[in-house]
Amino acid sequence: MKRILPFPYLSMILLAVWLLMNNSISAGNILLGLIFAVLIPLGTASMRKTQPTLKKPLTAARYLLMLMGDIIVSNVEVAIQVLGPVRKITPGFIAIPLDITLDLPITLLASSISLTPGTVSLEVSEDRQWLYVHVLNLTNEADTIARIKQRYESPLKEIFGC
Repeated sequence: MKRILPFPYLSMILLAVWLLMNNSISAGNILLGLIFAVLIPLGTASMRKTQPTLKKPLTAARYLLMLMGDIIVSNVEVAIQVLGPVRKITPGFIAIPLDITLDLPITLLASSISLTPGTVSLEVSEDRQWLYVHVLNLTNEADTIARIKQRYESPLKEIFGC
């Protein structure tokens, strides 16, 4: 069964999306959707990397709630900064040393930083040792780096066991 459907959840999602996009549950659409749901995962199976699994799902849930709270707080802070005097905004770039090396946790870290208003992840160094970030209001580089490592990288290390 694994040879025909290497990623069964992906196949189910592809079928559902196909039917939703066509807005029809006719026999022809179901058949074509099933063909796509089987062929697309089969064709892309060799390109997929194995990703680390969640070691601590409850920590992941807490991380998501904390991230949502940070997004809300940061929205308010950025709105106050943007609506206030422009001379108080001191943008800057920082390089964050990475303790994590796996693709998925680094991607989640960069996405978490970019989702939080006032910060944007720019690039990961080729050796995966540094994450470059633009900060809208950079007052203390060391504090900002420490906060990102403690609030975002540390939980991700725990969640994925890196």
